[in-house]
Amino acid sequence: MFTGIVEEIGTVRAVRRGARSIVLEIAAETIMEDIHSGDSIAVNGVCLTASGLGKDYFAADVMPETLHRSSLRALQTGSHVNLERAMAAGGRFGGHIVSGHIDGTGTILGIRRDDNAVWYEIRTDENILRYIVEKGSIAIDGISLTVAGLTESSFSVSVIPHTLAVTILGEKHEGSIVNLENDIIGKYVERLLISPTAKTQDSGITNRFLAAHGYL
Repeated sequence: MFTGIVEEIGTVRAVRRGARSIVLEIAAETIMEDIHSGDSIAVNGVCLTASGLGKDYFAADVMPETLHRSSLRALQTGSHVNLERAMAAGGRFGGHIVSGHIDGTGTILGIRRDDNAVWYEIRTDENILRYIVEKGSIAIDGISLTVAGLTESSFSVSVIPHTLAVTILGEKHEGSIVNLENDIIGKYVERLLISPTAKTQDSGITNRFLAAHGYL
């Protein structure tokens, strides 16, 4: 489990490509201070397992399914990536619940400056947009951000200077592909509502009830 608070920017030092999978070697500093073989590391928001360790880098296997669903397939030697270790049980929860299991990708439509903030508009598929709500949380390349605007085909976030300085978001441009993970709570609520075994009639929580109270 992660929080979407990026710890550092790592650099891809090698990409070993198989027939349908890859092995990444990623150079880092901060996370190498406390990392063990088998630990979970979020790389641009994708949960990977550290399968090998060097003095200043770790290696991780990326399966075909992960390559298909994420932007990791575009990584090359020298690429920068956002890194976060799994949340410690006693740590501060600065972002939101992030599983590292992304829902898909989006494309940056536009970038504009607004005083000290930078707005990013991102187009994505309807199956991702359906779980996005204004002022709700979204993980973009593993960064916990707040949705500031929403249309039928895109959403927008307003990013502060600190986030731009400590993540790779500032390196993105119009047309860049980013990994997206919806807030997991909305997906669980939907699943419970549509499940044939859900006993919503006993609790009084129905689609009509949720709509009347502004949740749908």
